[in-house]
Amino acid sequence: MEKQTSQLTVKASLDCLPEVQCFIDRFLEDFGCSMKTQMLIDVAVEEIFVNIASYAYSEEPGNAQIDVSFDKNESGKDYVRITFSDAGIPFDPLENEDPDISLPAEKRAIGGLGVYMVKKSMDQVFYEYRDHLNKLTICKVLD
Repeated sequence: MEKQTSQLTVKASLDCLPEVQCFIDRFLEDFGCSMKTQMLIDVAVEEIFVNIASYAYSEEPGNAQIDVSFDKNESGKDYVRITFSDAGIPFDPLENEDPDISLPAEKRAIGGLGVYMVKKSMDQVFYEYRDHLNKLTICKVLD
């Protein structure tokens, strides 16, 4: 597979989630991503975009940019990299402590489970704040 990239910019609004998911799914399908891996990526994409739409902007919603690329990693395996960028409030979701999933649901602190699921289901997840933009990137090897 040759390196392929594409970009989508949408309003950071829950109404745009279907457009974001279609954008990602179209690429995953074009490159023969397995249904299992596609479902894992879809859950991560939904979690990240919903968080941006819900929390990134304090007043008027701004935009969210989604960059997707396919390439080969150092081991020669095909992988997808998806980067979400927004100009909202600086926030690193990865700095929070993972929830204690051994506790019953009613005893757990609210929040953090979605980000935890993203971290556990993707091969790499990283955050940076650069040029006044939050950038959260997820990577998944395609099987």
